[in-house]
Amino acid sequence: MLRNPVTVIGALLTTIAVLLFAGFFAIELTGLTGHENPYLGIVFFITLPALAVIGLLLIPFGAWLERRRRHRGLPPSLRQWPRLDLNHPHTRTTLFIIAVLTPVNLLIVSAAAYKGVEAMDSVGFCGQVCHEVMEPEYVAYQNGPHARVKCVSCHIGSGAGWFAKSKLSGTRQVFAVLLNTHSRPIPSPVHDLRPARETCAECHWPAQFHGDKVETRREYADDEKNTESVTNLRLRIGGVDGTGRPTGIHWHVAEENVVEYIALDRERQKIGYVKLTTGDGESREYYAEGVTEAELAGGERRRMDCVDCHNRPSHIFARSADRAVNEAMASGAIAKDLPFAKREAVAALTVPYPDRATAEREIASRVSAFYRDGYPALWTSRQEDIERTVRGVQGLHSRNVFPAMKVTFGTHPDNKGHTEFPGCFRCHDEEHKTRDGKVISQDCSTCHEVS
Repeated sequence: MLRNPVTVIGALLTTIAVLLFAGFFAIELTGLTGHENPYLGIVFFITLPALAVIGLLLIPFGAWLERRRRHRGLPPSLRQWPRLDLNHPHTRTTLFIIAVLTPVNLLIVSAAAYKGVEAMDSVGFCGQVCHEVMEPEYVAYQNGPHARVKCVSCHIGSGAGWFAKSKLSGTRQVFAVLLNTHSRPIPSPVHDLRPARETCAECHWPAQFHGDKVETRREYADDEKNTESVTNLRLRIGGVDGTGRPTGIHWHVAEENVVEYIALDRERQKIGYVKLTTGDGESREYYAEGVTEAELAGGERRRMDCVDCHNRPSHIFARSADRAVNEAMASGAIAKDLPFAKREAVAALTVPYPDRATAEREIASRVSAFYRDGYPALWTSRQEDIERTVRGVQGLHSRNVFPAMKVTFGTHPDNKGHTEFPGCFRCHDEEHKTRDGKVISQDCSTCHEVS
């Protein structure tokens, strides 16, 4: 039954794949290479085993075909094994060609697979192939602090396992785009992300955080003078001080402390339970007001890491039109000495335009008309500032509002802070209590000073 061409092909396929895999595995054991490179990993740890399995399946399949052939009264497919007579010139030539071309073909196929996968992992492929669907994330990424970090560095990272997982997820997303069944907006991928210690901590490891960070925030009123108010915020970033003691906000992710929690919703905005275990072995459990055991049993339990606060480290959208205009006025992108610039800019940004082209046209028309009709003298003398303000408002809209994907200011929660979204107050609300009444403090001075 094994003398069937399909069985023979299966045996050869399995043998070759296993030998190549064993050879690479032996090299890896010597330390000369590793599987950190996902492209080598996909070839040697996924493709080769897959070929070996396919070969194994072909062996019984060929035997089944051969059995059916015999039942029909036909002679064996291979009446005898081929004879290899190396004294015959034609045999030697054939074997030589096979010996030369097989490695060449393997090299070509491997190189093609490598380059193909490399192209799929480029920033352009991730952000531009599915243009409309990924446009909000791609635009936010280009304007974010990690714009020079490749998408795959955080979303895939090292190792063949995560590579395969991401590609399977990508395949599902491609079908969703083709069938137009994808969500609008695309949900934040809070689940199935690589652990922060394998991504964020590769550059921002907690032991290096230290000291305070001072921020000056400028806000503008809706009055004619755009009255400015200034807040100086001294953030206790912390980390590990000179004695090795964890301090400040990053105390939460110090190696000595283990903070675990149970989220009651998929977006991790409602925290039902918090457990703190300190380096000296002390442990405390806090429960949200009114939470039930059934809710906790159905929630997601995880250890706190970077992304629980920095949940949008690369794809940052302005939290509100008001805040976006404040920052634009502070930077000079919008002229803060034009009458009612703050009020008019926010009003122009909160209109639901059907698409970007309409938004740019209507914003320009609205802002220009306001100064042309309400301040004719200023319209003539401050034309350059008015045009700069129009461009500034248009820019805020194009970076934060995507009507086709239903993304606008505040669509995605940002857990850093606690003004527009619950953020820190998901736990620090003084409503999470231990059984003996101790609470998770909401004392402002714990994390910052305001002046």
